[in-house]
Amino acid sequence: MIKGGCLCGAVRYRLAKPALQTCLCHCVDCRKASGAPAMAWTFFHSGAMEWEKGMPKVLEFAQRERSFCGDCGTPLMFFDPALPHIFEVSTCSLDHPENHPPKDQCWLMDGIPWSQTIGGLPKYDEYSPIPD
Repeated sequence: MIKGGCLCGAVRYRLAKPALQTCLCHCVDCRKASGAPAMAWTFFHSGAMEWEKGMPKVLEFAQRERSFCGDCGTPLMFFDPALPHIFEVSTCSLDHPENHPPKDQCWLMDGIPWSQTIGGLPKYDEYSPIPD
């Protein structure tokens, strides 16, 4: 059983079927919805999700659905009716996102050019030093 939920805990879910794959999406819509340069999505077969606590808000946008916590704003789910047999769960809303590494990246044509160079940046275990 795979479980997850939002930052504030108002919405919790469980997934009764195994994940199909995880992808890192660079499309403009995902970037705007997440506020990040890319968003990781884990794909599941339709019917795999059950809401355990609370219900997300649903935004119908561009003939697709994005679900998120109405309290804290955590992105939770994406559904495209053109692909009715699958849906996507935001990987980092899973309790154990480390178990679902991305297998590929998509919508690179929409990506921010510097996002492909992130791996070469200096790394810090905690806060980044901020110049005065």
